[in-house]
Amino acid sequence: MSRVVVIATGGTIASAGRGDDGAVAMHNASDLLTGAPVDDVEVIGRDLFTIGSFLLRHHELRLLAEAVTEELRRDGVDGVVVTHGTDTMEESAYLLSLVGDGEKPVVLTGAQRTADQPDTDGPRNLRDAIAVAASPHTRGCGALIVFAGGIYDPARTRKHHTIATGPFRTGDGGPVGTVRDGHVSLTARPVRPAPLPVPGPRFDETRVDVVTVHPGADAALARAAVEAGARGVVLAGTGVGNGNHALLDWTREAVPSGTVVGLSTRVPEGPVVPIYGNGGGVDLVAAGALVLGGVPLFHSRLLLALLLSTGEDVTQEVVDRYL
Repeated sequence: MSRVVVIATGGTIASAGRGDDGAVAMHNASDLLTGAPVDDVEVIGRDLFTIGSFLLRHHELRLLAEAVTEELRRDGVDGVVVTHGTDTMEESAYLLSLVGDGEKPVVLTGAQRTADQPDTDGPRNLRDAIAVAASPHTRGCGALIVFAGGIYDPARTRKHHTIATGPFRTGDGGPVGTVRDGHVSLTARPVRPAPLPVPGPRFDETRVDVVTVHPGADAALARAAVEAGARGVVLAGTGVGNGNHALLDWTREAVPSGTVVGLSTRVPEGPVVPIYGNGGGVDLVAAGALVLGGVPLFHSRLLLALLLSTGEDVTQEVVDRYL
């Protein structure tokens, strides 16, 4: 019999209403497992946090990575499931995919409907996630998101709908598999780059901010981010990754002074491709901005923060390993 550890962190799957105060995460791992019994897998629960994922900081992300790594290294554990809020599940899953170095799968899941709703989707998602974590087919896949019967590679997966029970979508692709009634089927396997180290305490305070380009945008927010302590700024460019003259001038000042500037896009799908001059992507790259390819915007922010926290010189060559 396979053995799976379920690490509970809160989120909608653990939430219930408190009248006018709204829904709040309150259920622990034991509560969740009682509501989602499985017969053919030994399941062990562990509580890490009980909060909404909109409250997570780098500190909690680091503690999650440490907890998952600890459980994966235990003899007799075949996989780990993390119950998590959907608001920032994509970032936690991506972090775990970047630092995972073993064969045992890590599966993140949650719910879009609170635990006290009669049609809550949490128990089914949890049973599916346990089946995926216990399956021999997912060994070597690293971190995965399992939701509404789909299995997703975190590297390009984002939450694309606020309330739908199937909220995740993979840019320029689809799920890598499905799970139904405990049966796991994979149609593709994630490509896994060489793992990064599990983040250390420096990650907690490594600040990287996002500045969105829009008509009339200037460099005030980018400058304010650096003044507030940001070591990196990701520009959410228009189209294929374009800025404007104000942000180009700022980039020309910021990069030589030690700020890492990443070039992403505010467009949901498609890669950054420097094509345009006159303040566009070609000029920003010439000024030292790093092209972040098809990595989603907030994944890009997390990637730069993790790289910066290691103390490594963050160059285009380093970033390219994860694009």
